[in-house]
Amino acid sequence: MPDVSIDLPAPDLSDDAAARDAVLDNAAWSSLTGPHAAFAIGGDLARRYPDDVAPFVAVRTWDDPAVWDALREIVDAGEQFGLSGFDGELPAGWEFVGGGDGVQLIETPVLSTRPDEEAVELGADDVDDMLAIVARNQPGPFRPRTHELGRYIGIHRGGRLVAMAGERLHPAGWTEISAVAVDEDHRRQGLASRLVLDVAFHIQQRGDRALMHAAASNTGAIAAYERLGFALRRRTRFSSVRAPQ
Repeated sequence: MPDVSIDLPAPDLSDDAAARDAVLDNAAWSSLTGPHAAFAIGGDLARRYPDDVAPFVAVRTWDDPAVWDALREIVDAGEQFGLSGFDGELPAGWEFVGGGDGVQLIETPVLSTRPDEEAVELGADDVDDMLAIVARNQPGPFRPRTHELGRYIGIHRGGRLVAMAGERLHPAGWTEISAVAVDEDHRRQGLASRLVLDVAFHIQQRGDRALMHAAASNTGAIAAYERLGFALRRRTRFSSVRAPQ
């Protein structure tokens, strides 16, 4: 990935910070065993979100081969789902569908958050519009109940939802900003930045810190988030896997 970094305060690398931030190493698992436990399907080794909420499946550790049996118990035969952090060999019957390198960004003290006067909160009545803007812009997975994971906001122009952002994964002490989408004819107006700063503002008001994920190839978005005050914490691998039939 090209170097798109700019000068920002480095993340806190103290022992206390490392312990606090460890939940981010397995963010989906930390969410499903923590603040999002009410959504979780599964047990001690593997958990998932309901399919209409998010296509994410997580395991406690890839070092335990028993996780594959645990996964078989919570996914349907032939189901395709997303995994993070797995870069090993799949057991027989499991199929690698696709994937790519990603980055995890976390807020730094440079991030200056603020509410946005034009943004409105989105909910169940807006699901069709939310799914439509995601389909037009492809910011990442978004399902009919994804909005239940946190607070989602949008900007309307001419009666149409043209920009959106919201909250997804929720490791203890952190909230992920996700589904940042702006229609093509409304880009380069600062709408994405405004929504990210609004979402981050309300995250901080709850006492959490903001994080983001992006495809490593999406250098433009990464650079934009760095300019706002996010910094690279780690690189990771995102995979799409299909369960045995």
